[in-house]
Amino acid sequence: MFLGITNLKVGIMKRLGLTLVAAVCLTATTFAAGNQPTTAKWDGNINVSKLSKYLNLSSDQHEEVANICEYFSTQMERVSSSKKDHEELLHNAVYGNLKLMKKALTDKQYADYAKVLNITLQNKGIEVK
Repeated sequence: MFLGITNLKVGIMKRLGLTLVAAVCLTATTFAAGNQPTTAKWDGNINVSKLSKYLNLSSDQHEEVANICEYFSTQMERVSSSKKDHEELLHNAVYGNLKLMKKALTDKQYADYAKVLNITLQNKGIEVK
């Protein structure tokens, strides 16, 4: 009698464990599907004021960075609307932006900017090859 009840409890625990594992796997795949790279449209919103504070820009740098950001947004909008040469246009826009920023910023500022740009692109699902 004791052995039968123990086997019943073990069987119930196994089923409960398998159900829990299945639920966790389903949840994980649902969240993972939302983080896949896409051909997301660039919305063009770069908050230059916050970027300026974060990078501690001088007034001259602020104006130059604002112009670079505006140019970059224009390039990214071209990338978003293009059907042809998408990867090449994206590569040129991102690396062109980095090249311009390298000239406008100090080494420390540039390193911080590159991190921010990389995270921003990843969050938007944009993958640069």
